[in-house]
Amino acid sequence: MGSLALSRVEISDQPAPAIVDEVARIARHELAPLAPAIDAGSHYPGDLLRRLGKVGVWGSHVPQEGPADLRCAIQSMAAIGEVCGASAFMAWCQMTLVWYVANSTNLKLAKRFGDCFSSGRLLGGTGLSNPMKSFFGIEKLKLKGRKVEGGYIVRGALPWVSNLGPDHFFGTIFEREDEDGGTGIVMFLADCADPAITLQPCKPFLAMDGTGTYAVQFRDVFVPDELILAEPAGPFVKKIRAGFILLQTGLALGLIKDCVQIMDEVDTPLGHVNRYLPQQPQQFRELHAEFEKEAMALASDPYNSDDSYWRRVVALRLRAGDASVAAAHAAMLHCGARGYLQSHRAQRRLREAYFVAIVTPATKQLRKMLDQH
Repeated sequence: MGSLALSRVEISDQPAPAIVDEVARIARHELAPLAPAIDAGSHYPGDLLRRLGKVGVWGSHVPQEGPADLRCAIQSMAAIGEVCGASAFMAWCQMTLVWYVANSTNLKLAKRFGDCFSSGRLLGGTGLSNPMKSFFGIEKLKLKGRKVEGGYIVRGALPWVSNLGPDHFFGTIFEREDEDGGTGIVMFLADCADPAITLQPCKPFLAMDGTGTYAVQFRDVFVPDELILAEPAGPFVKKIRAGFILLQTGLALGLIKDCVQIMDEVDTPLGHVNRYLPQQPQQFRELHAEFEKEAMALASDPYNSDDSYWRRVVALRLRAGDASVAAAHAAMLHCGARGYLQSHRAQRRLREAYFVAIVTPATKQLRKMLDQH
């Protein structure tokens, strides 16, 4: 059975540029005032995420009768990321959750959740950090499951899952443990409202505290067959992995663009001395254009199974992460002491840039992937 090509919510039938423009407008006028509180961890922008869902952004990459196109999703995430990196990360979480459901062969699950997630009526995230690391020999799977009538019983704990709340969902993977010793992996939707699932607040982060990030404990959670995304999960993950990583380029594109803007803003008062710095905004403008062109080319064909395509995806993600840190570092140096103030966004962009470099797959994992593939 092939994957179900879900219908987008009605409003997302508008041309992609209209969606991106509306997202950019919301980001500038509604998100910007919230960014400091999101960064400080005192505000989770659930209402704003639902508002963005109403303009069609969360469903913009849903496959239409087979093909999928991630370009609008990446451009929209970049528009959010120009204003707030934490919110762009939550956008990635929501888009990835939609991506899982849109590619599932479980038609009952797709019918039940597809429009709910793509419209923003239900929010959620992705619990694939640990599984993605396990696939490349970095960690072992932290969730274990055993077959019972009508589903599975799952136990274990995930240290960090983002864009969560008591009424949210997320996709993740457990290792199957059968009585006969057989093993396999199963991908499923976890319902945070389940009383056997506990969300534990994390210790404060350097940034991203407003992203609804929790440690998640599974205490013999019953996962019904209706919540199974893919079994076995291996072929499914191979299908969705390029999209999973490509969508993250929106984080980098938005951040780099704003770092260029920061450097431009201080050119008049400080340009006479900033010209001696080794990295100038024009360099990052050119890098941004290069990354955007490559991302748009790759995003128009996310189901491409060629090894050369996969290497291009991984290489782009690696370069974009490195450039994010470099651009934010340059922006801080161009601003000088004014960028060191807690009230200046340059220091926030630097902290957010490090997150782009360490979110799964992190810089070191990407390098490992390129070396071993």
